[in-house]
Amino acid sequence: QVQLVESGGGLVQPGGSLRLSCAASGSISGPSAMGWYRQGPEKQRELVARMDSGGSTNYADSVKGRFTISRDNAKNTVTLQMNSLKPEDTAVYYCNLEVFPWVGRRDNYWGQGTQVTVSS
Repeated sequence: QVQLVESGGGLVQPGGSLRLSCAASGSISGPSAMGWYRQGPEKQRELVARMDSGGSTNYADSVKGRFTISRDNAKNTVTLQMNSLKPEDTAVYYCNLEVFPWVGRRDNYWGQGTQVTVSS
């Protein structure tokens, strides 16, 4: 069974930085994508950043230029460097892993979530 373990959340002042990390363990076979989603108070979960195993990335418009996603395919880890944080970045951040073991099949996994609070 695949498990995702996140670390790095916390409280930071506006303009500050945080680094989130996620490590996946278990049997992961096939192309995959790892990324981060977030869910703010009374909001739907939204994509923050995602990187596939080929290195292609997607970012939410609201974080472009401030957040950077990186990934180590060999270690099955993904990191989100968050700079210039704003109060509206406050949310629970979830690590996500998508695995595509064969054409037409998609296995989706979630971490337990880590709280990021941006406040003075």
